[in-house]
Amino acid sequence: MPLNFQFQTVPNLICEPGASSKLGEIASRYGKRIMLVTDKGVRSYGVTRPGEESLLAAGLELVVFDEVVADPPSHLIEKAAGLCRQAKIDVVVSIGGGSSLDTAKLVAYLARSDDRLEDIYGVGLAKGQRLPLILLPTTAGTGSEATPIAIVTTPTTEKKGIVAPVLYPDWAILDAFLTLGLPRPVTAATGIDAMVHAIEAYTSKIKKNPISDQLALQALRLLAANIRTVCAQGDNIDARSQMLLGSTLAGMAFANAPVAAVHALAYPIGALFHVPHGLSNALVLPHVLAFNAPYAAELYAELAEIMRPGYRSASPAAGSSSFIADMTAICRDCGVPSTLSAVGIGEGDLPRLADDAMKQTRLLVNNPREVSHSDAFNIYAAALKAIGRWQRNDDRRGECHRKNVACI
Repeated sequence: MPLNFQFQTVPNLICEPGASSKLGEIASRYGKRIMLVTDKGVRSYGVTRPGEESLLAAGLELVVFDEVVADPPSHLIEKAAGLCRQAKIDVVVSIGGGSSLDTAKLVAYLARSDDRLEDIYGVGLAKGQRLPLILLPTTAGTGSEATPIAIVTTPTTEKKGIVAPVLYPDWAILDAFLTLGLPRPVTAATGIDAMVHAIEAYTSKIKKNPISDQLALQALRLLAANIRTVCAQGDNIDARSQMLLGSTLAGMAFANAPVAAVHALAYPIGALFHVPHGLSNALVLPHVLAFNAPYAAELYAELAEIMRPGYRSASPAAGSSSFIADMTAICRDCGVPSTLSAVGIGEGDLPRLADDAMKQTRLLVNNPREVSHSDAFNIYAAALKAIGRWQRNDDRRGECHRKNVACI
């Protein structure tokens, strides 16, 4: 079959511990007045200080917007964009997690274009211009620094995506020093989020392509090899660097081969219960993988061999089971909660979660297996109390078997 795909990514990238010290020199190429988009927590811990000092040392004027919150609501983004226009900003910079980076993308766009935020939800609707944009992630998770995607929480608590090439930043700066000191629960959840990006890009139904495939495989290799280390040794700069690169490679992959049902089911958990995005993904991940397994066994078996170098699956089914067990073990070993009930979700919440998940049509179409409303409900029900379990056999092959219909 002839190849037929498109691939886009961020035009400039620096990966170097301490690279935030170069921010002033890079930003000065685009203008004089800089807006820094971040959150109060990141700034109060001094994470933005090297970048701010670099900007000021370059003689640039700095306006700080540090009101970003998790799952940024539309009114906050509009407020930041208004400040950006009022201050006549030349360049938007963001140092922070995915919520800050997503906010910065939309601020840079809304401050330059005439579009309203509510008119650009969806794919390819943001067609105007934006201000120059430089992104520095502080977590190895969302990969937002390498995607043309921004997620917004609407006034009705629905999470909606804006996807357009104009949202790719001009620069992604990967400074692993910015991830030092990240608490273990955040390190674990964001790392698993990055792994989900790689997994769903590799199994994406509609836009799977050979470039995204290779990026996803390398991302998963780096992330699987280092996530336990960074959770146990938070000051390990080598492991932090590998995680950060893996997260960005996964972002490049899923920007072109979009994510699917794990994210579709995770979004309502975050929007309705304010559960961090990475944790929301982790809570449904094993159950979605088990649901997909009959349709994605060969691909999951290939990922199993990436996760554990030297492992060779006896069959697609065995490899798929091994892969799901390995992902479940990572969640467990990194201390991630395993049930929806652990984050305050009850049985009575499941219908609303399923209703909202089915609204994520942009994502569900990419899933290797079609998801119905009853499927979504059953996946949430399995995740509620982690019904069933995946276990590894003690035989020489080290393969896995599923003991119950449900999973984890």
